[in-house]
Amino acid sequence: CPCLIYGAYIFLPFDAPLLPTISARLVYTLRCATFATFPIVLGMIVSGISRLCSSALEPFGELHREVEIHRTYVSQSIHLFILYFFNMAVLATYLPQELLKLIPLLTGLFAISRLIFWMSYAIGHSFRAFGFSMTFLPLLAMLLWNLYGMLILEPKDLLS
Repeated sequence: CPCLIYGAYIFLPFDAPLLPTISARLVYTLRCATFATFPIVLGMIVSGISRLCSSALEPFGELHREVEIHRTYVSQSIHLFILYFFNMAVLATYLPQELLKLIPLLTGLFAISRLIFWMSYAIGHSFRAFGFSMTFLPLLAMLLWNLYGMLILEPKDLLS
């Protein structure tokens, strides 16, 4: 993940717009985060279609494996997206202007890693660790950076 983010940061030809205020950075983060919902919405659509096409006679009865895979994926993705979004919003307030390019890159990594997790989860339970680690480790790095920023870099502004 660090190599992917670093390579994309160096070689992709775009820059973040000038965002001098915290409110502008939060709006930028919100706009980027809408793209991270694409795998979740796709999972909801596929989950609904698989639920309709399953041969279950009772809607609240035992689910087939195919339906359970999609339902579990959507549930876990929503939980991880909530953690991702709040960490990204805090991260956007601490990053300097030249590093704001990381916000869309981390959003893209989240979306791609959730799709990889979904495909590997459908193959088998033992293959899903790669996709989950691509989602969880950047989230953990963001959390650690946010804690470092709040407790070490700016402790005087923690409660204000």
